[in-house]
Amino acid sequence: MPRKVMITCAVTGAIHTPSMSPHLPVTPDQIADAAIGAAEAGAALVHIHARDPETGKPDQSPDAFAPILDRIRQGCDAVVNITTGGAPTMLVEERMQPALHFAPEVASLNMGSMNFGLYPMLTRYDTFRHDWERPYLEGSDDRIFRNTFADIEHILRACAENGTRFEVECYDIGHLYTLAHFADRGLIAPPFFVQSVFGLLGGIGAHPEDVAHMRRTADRLFGDDYEWSVLGAGRNQMTIAAQSIALGGHVRVGLEDSLWLGPGKLAESNAQQVAHVRALIEGLGHAAATPDDARAMLRLKGAEATDFGRMDPAPRPR
Repeated sequence: MPRKVMITCAVTGAIHTPSMSPHLPVTPDQIADAAIGAAEAGAALVHIHARDPETGKPDQSPDAFAPILDRIRQGCDAVVNITTGGAPTMLVEERMQPALHFAPEVASLNMGSMNFGLYPMLTRYDTFRHDWERPYLEGSDDRIFRNTFADIEHILRACAENGTRFEVECYDIGHLYTLAHFADRGLIAPPFFVQSVFGLLGGIGAHPEDVAHMRRTADRLFGDDYEWSVLGAGRNQMTIAAQSIALGGHVRVGLEDSLWLGPGKLAESNAQQVAHVRALIEGLGHAAATPDDARAMLRLKGAEATDFGRMDPAPRPR
């Protein structure tokens, strides 16, 4: 039967560095415009990181997020999802500050510590524009992205009073069991928004059997109490999105996850990737969910209940 498929767009992230693509949003205006453009193309949710506007280095200070969030709120009605992942170089207290400060409808939450290997990307680039980029990638061969049980519990408890719900990022099968553990303890309530991540070095692979195994395991653990979405890293983005749509799931795209639109072709905007995956959804007889559809599916509190969502949205300048 036809159904509504949620598209999340992760517009900049903390994986790719500015030297990798001239289209990667870096400044607050670029990030906000990318999010608004993605919403206009069909994204129901936009996943937000901030960067230093001069160097493009990940920046998890609330001051870096404020102008981005204000612009997005004035420009569209998309559900804003603020990262608590930040970057693998950051500890949990730094990473959770924007979600605590702005009380978004949704925040991301990683479900386990892991190796997070970015260093293979070094072979694809000869030069870097900023001093931080090469060491950031090189150091990932000896870096653990820390998300301990204590870290996860700390974020869940700290954000509970804000009514923020979570996009639970699961990079491997064990992360689903960690979610079940916290659900059993009553620290997170359904419906769970499970974002399964495929193809990052250190996490589960991108084979179709990996995708199917993740779906089967989530079904067994959570039954009807969750909404399942996927993101495929790099060249895996659209093939894994298509498999998720066929399996009854939702999708995430964006320049955080892949810089590409197709083989050898850089995506010129996040909106291009959203339009591409929307065509897949509609080609399979379904429809892209609206922001209000997403709010209903995930039982969100509404934009007006955030600490940046109390202004009336204005038409986007043309």
